[in-house]
Amino acid sequence: MSWGTELWDQFDNLEKHTQWGIDVLEKYIKFVKERTEIELSYAKQLRNLSKKYQPKKNSKEEEEYRYTSTRAFLATLNEMNDYAGQHEVISENMTSLITAELTRYVQELKQERKSHFHDGRKAQQHIETCWKQLEASKRRFERDCKEADRAQQYFEKMDADINVTKADVEKARQQAQLRHQMAEDSKAEYSSTLQKFNSEQHEHYYTHIPNIFQKIQEMEERRIVRIGESMKTFAEVDRQVIPIIGKCLDEITKAAESVDHKNDSQMVIEAFKSGFEPPGDVDFEDFTQPMKRTVSESSLSNSRGDGKSEPKFGSKSKGKLWPFIKKNKLSLKLINLNTQVWSLIEGAGPEDFSNLPPEQRRKKLQQKVDELNRDIQKEMDSRDALTKMKDVYIKNPQMGDAASVDHRLAELGQNIEKLRLEVQKFEGWLAEVEGRLPARSEQSRRQSGVYEAQNASGVNSCAQDRESSPDGSYTEEQSQETEMKVPATDFDDEFDDEEPLPTIGTCKALYTFEGQNEGTISVAEGEMLYVIEEDKGDGWTRIRRNEDEEGYVPTSYVEVYLDKNAKDVHKPLQKISE
Repeated sequence: MSWGTELWDQFDNLEKHTQWGIDVLEKYIKFVKERTEIELSYAKQLRNLSKKYQPKKNSKEEEEYRYTSTRAFLATLNEMNDYAGQHEVISENMTSLITAELTRYVQELKQERKSHFHDGRKAQQHIETCWKQLEASKRRFERDCKEADRAQQYFEKMDADINVTKADVEKARQQAQLRHQMAEDSKAEYSSTLQKFNSEQHEHYYTHIPNIFQKIQEMEERRIVRIGESMKTFAEVDRQVIPIIGKCLDEITKAAESVDHKNDSQMVIEAFKSGFEPPGDVDFEDFTQPMKRTVSESSLSNSRGDGKSEPKFGSKSKGKLWPFIKKNKLSLKLINLNTQVWSLIEGAGPEDFSNLPPEQRRKKLQQKVDELNRDIQKEMDSRDALTKMKDVYIKNPQMGDAASVDHRLAELGQNIEKLRLEVQKFEGWLAEVEGRLPARSEQSRRQSGVYEAQNASGVNSCAQDRESSPDGSYTEEQSQETEMKVPATDFDDEFDDEEPLPTIGTCKALYTFEGQNEGTISVAEGEMLYVIEEDKGDGWTRIRRNEDEEGYVPTSYVEVYLDKNAKDVHKPLQKISE
């Protein structure tokens, strides 16, 4: 089956068909190009959609993603972003493997087709020229034959006429012979031209045209194969990303299966639990006895009249209705208002979070303790790294000066001690909220006293309508809150009246320590002092210089010499050191 033999006379139709094939190929290229644009547009829209619903940094939305359902939604958004990336891969691969390759192939195909049909037209022009030569030779032979026949007839007429001279007859005879010779020459030329044309025609239709048409057929078949391969590539490009898209969908399914309604319900409790007890029964008020006061009013007047701190530091007062005020019809409104206000005052409240309900305050304090412990670990890691660097410098002085890191090591040591003080302070408040301590100890008071003195005005302004007591409860009225507050001087006097602690040994300061916080004491390197309280595991030792000067220093800054038999006898430091 060859176009050269079967379609030897269909040159024009083959030209039209091959042009149609190129048009089909260009149409397919345009189709793939539009598909890549759709894939890119779809990927862009998916990315924008994923970005639109992503939680904003440092916003309230970010806190909402701690629930399993919202975390699953966030995972879905992330997977959709990866899903969009696979559509971008489809677009890129189709552009490089199909569009670009076929565009280049079409240009080559056009050039090849042009060359083949140029050869075909050239062959046609040659055979047409040969045919014209044959026709011209044939017409000339025919004309010469007719002229020879007329000349012969004229000669015979002249020879039969007795009135014609002998010279005229001879002239007619010569003319007839000449015409006859010309006819013979034309016959020979026509025969030669005809033989040549037949040879050229046979060569044209059985050699040249079949070869040209065979090349055109091969060209067309390559085009058909190429477009088929491109369609296969079109499907393979999609098939290659199916496993990754499947993984994205599997991750979305996995995220959906991780949704735990029980866990989310528990997190709602942890997020909004106030820690308050539900209000008790309302006492009956007997209006038949005008002079008799109700139990709740009597307890309230007693608490106002005492002006002491027992109601504040004792157990919960009887009949306390917080967060329900006395007019119960407003209680629900107050609860909703408190819920909305908690989130607004967290950032502007006091350091100990006393403006929050007990449970929320406990969570905030625990978070603060964990954050400080992480900071301490970072500082300790930095100190360990510098210590190792210093050891390397000591062993290899050419690598650096060991003394150059001493200042930084000292700074890290001070930072660690400050962070430990903060941890102890917040742990003390945490212990109060959790009920481990009935009231703030002297140590926690010492650690937080400076901050409370500096921020007293800010705390009062933030909590002028309510006050947090050590057990986490709230008083109801500002007037009652003011009367029940214990003056700071009275609170401090309770500790000032205590007997001084006995000495239990001595210590030597290994480093200079600047006691900048309340409750600490400054010491100089090499100084000898009395020890009056051991390290309780918090990293601090309580020491005394004389009757009026005592305080806490970091245990790592002193070398302690304990005397278990020592009593409250202040011996000279020289003798003790001996």
